[in-house]
Amino acid sequence: MTTHKINFTKASLLKAPLPEKGKLDYYKDLRESGLEMIVTSGGAKTFYLYRKINGKPERVKLGRFPDLSVENARKSAQRNKGMIADGINPNEEKRRVRDEHTFKELFDLYMERYSKIHKRSWKYDINEVNKHLPHWFKRKISTVTKDEVSRLHAKIGKESGIYQANRILERIRSIFNKGIEWGWQGTNPATGIKKFKEQSRDRFLSAEEMPKFFKALEEEENDTARDFFKVLLLTGARKSNVLMMRWQDISLKEKTWRIPETKNGDPLTIPLNDYVIDLLKERLKQNRVIPLDNSTRDSLKNPVDDTYKDKHFKWVFTGDGKEGYLSDPKKAWARLLERSGLENLRMHDLRRTFGSWQAALGANGYIIGKSLGHKSQQSTAIYARLNIDPVRASTDRAIDAMLLKAKGQI
Repeated sequence: MTTHKINFTKASLLKAPLPEKGKLDYYKDLRESGLEMIVTSGGAKTFYLYRKINGKPERVKLGRFPDLSVENARKSAQRNKGMIADGINPNEEKRRVRDEHTFKELFDLYMERYSKIHKRSWKYDINEVNKHLPHWFKRKISTVTKDEVSRLHAKIGKESGIYQANRILERIRSIFNKGIEWGWQGTNPATGIKKFKEQSRDRFLSAEEMPKFFKALEEEENDTARDFFKVLLLTGARKSNVLMMRWQDISLKEKTWRIPETKNGDPLTIPLNDYVIDLLKERLKQNRVIPLDNSTRDSLKNPVDDTYKDKHFKWVFTGDGKEGYLSDPKKAWARLLERSGLENLRMHDLRRTFGSWQAALGANGYIIGKSLGHKSQQSTAIYARLNIDPVRASTDRAIDAMLLKAKGQI
């Protein structure tokens, strides 16, 4: 082993001769104490920082020359000496990073330990992360920086809209928070990044638009989609709940639909208007789920008996979805909008329409919230004291008004 003390420059290090086979040469920088370069007989030239750490001499690998320049090697040596001064062993930090999760590993853990257990929307986590974050999958989680997350948030906002950008920011923050909760000692790179300001939509079907909407509905070629849109409007329920509407949750006698689990995690009982009940009976007849000529069937709380085991008889709106119910009817919705001439109307706006028409007819906020399954600390106690009758009265008035307007009778 031969040791040389020189002023490190690119030219001087390029000229450094190779040692004999099996031997090493050590070069120490005259300007930056502790910075050295080790040269092997095979031609490798590597920068190290030589320092005592916790009383023991150690070498911290900085990088290969000339890929790592002399200037950057000196800066790296200074940074590592700062870490040592703070009581941090750079070699242990590297081992920790080497052993920590990649982003894909953390995300898989997040899905299994949290999302699939606690979130009904867990499939959206998979879809959105696979769409926007696959370039992080092989990276160690500590390498994802706040600046990087901020730039990604801005990029998605520009390309896909502020709502999409805010949802992916929330997912990133949640994934890293869970990593910290499970023992990772890093810093969440999404912390402190502000979401784009979102404007609440106030779109709903006006009195002038209602006839156009129903006329376009009656012209819809797909009767399942047509009935789905009607129930969506005339119950005010969320799209996901209506898509998964089951016969076993409907009581024709009591004219109610019990949703076992809503977005807020609670069950909800919705009163069904006579128009909706007639629509459902017609669907029963068409689907041949039960013989409607047997009057005793209408008196049953559960209109479906155990004879029908096929999954397609389970759902009110059967379709080619994986589970047997109607998949998101985007094409039918697009046809409806084109026929009606209505613009900037989303399926979720039908839920807002249901609440808006109740409000226009004098219903108070608590009744409207009850009908829509809203939940808040302020209204929970009042909801508990409400029975379904005033809710039914409110929704019936709103539905009757919408149907009369659609027929041009008011």
